[in-house]
Amino acid sequence: MHDEPTLAAHLRRQGISRRSFLKFCAATASLMGMSPSMAAEMAEKLGKVTRPSVIWLSFQECTGCTESLTRSHSPSLESLLFDFISLDYHHTLQAASGEAAEHAREAAMKANFGNYLVLVDGSIPLGEGGAYSTIAGRTNLDLLQETAKGAAAIISIGTCAAYGGIPYADPNPTGAVPVSAIIKDKPIINVPGCPPIPLAITGVVAHYLMFGGLPELDGLGRPKSIYGETIHDRCYRRPFYDQGKFAKTFDDEGARAGWCLFELGCKGPTTYNACATTKWNGGTSFPIESGHGCLGCSEPNFWDAGSFYKALSAPISPLGKAAAAAAAAGAAAGVAITFHNRSAKAKAKAAHQTVTVKDLEK
Repeated sequence: MHDEPTLAAHLRRQGISRRSFLKFCAATASLMGMSPSMAAEMAEKLGKVTRPSVIWLSFQECTGCTESLTRSHSPSLESLLFDFISLDYHHTLQAASGEAAEHAREAAMKANFGNYLVLVDGSIPLGEGGAYSTIAGRTNLDLLQETAKGAAAIISIGTCAAYGGIPYADPNPTGAVPVSAIIKDKPIINVPGCPPIPLAITGVVAHYLMFGGLPELDGLGRPKSIYGETIHDRCYRRPFYDQGKFAKTFDDEGARAGWCLFELGCKGPTTYNACATTKWNGGTSFPIESGHGCLGCSEPNFWDAGSFYKALSAPISPLGKAAAAAAAAGAAAGVAITFHNRSAKAKAKAAHQTVTVKDLEK
């Protein structure tokens, strides 16, 4: 392992105050579905750990996942990721090149065998023997398999690594596959999105450091705390959906009034992510708040799921009487579920206790 100081000592050396660290822990606890009171405990535990070695592999990707972190609002909670870890290898960010770069990866693997984390963004091409994408003359497949051998866990960053993403889209000329199609003997957590929310990445790493393992995952290998509800469930435009108020074009009166974008193709009802609550750019906004429907980018095969501007389940021909009746019954059921969900959320909200940074500092 690295002869590293504790995380708390490293943060102090970097000039990061305890208040800023507590703020990060509070945000992370909230995102990961923990009680707000857990923030102080998280800060205490994280402060005592040493930074893990991280090897970040970039394969068939657009660098958007790295950009999501490095171009976030600065100084930001997300930027603390680079203080939490010892980033020993990163194709895009490292200053070294050639033999020196590969030596850094090999040295990190040897010194931390069995304990380092592997973060992967980008799909892995298998077509033409993997020749579509090579690094230092070696295929992505070869590098992934070699690096994964000594990993404690693997985090698939972005939809390309998690599900294949855009390279995997039909007709998939490179034979792209996700990390999970290749590595079968290591814990893998998927953090999808095109790109993923920066705090989702840091939250998973912080959880791993604090508990020594992965958070509870859903059926697609995603942390339930982040991907447990649809964007539709959390969307501020949801009341307009329930009222049947939909924008018909992107510049009509309904759109300007903030009405639901469902009829303009919004995939929020079938997309599981925290965009509507965590948001982007320092919590400024997210696509729906900016006036565009959700594309469903955190879901498998989102690129091949049909038009981004066609409403979900929109019929291609006029509805018949039977279909219309079925639709009406479905709508009634939907209203009942909506009221049930509202009741449950109202009770949870009433029981919620707000904890401020000042409370955590006591």
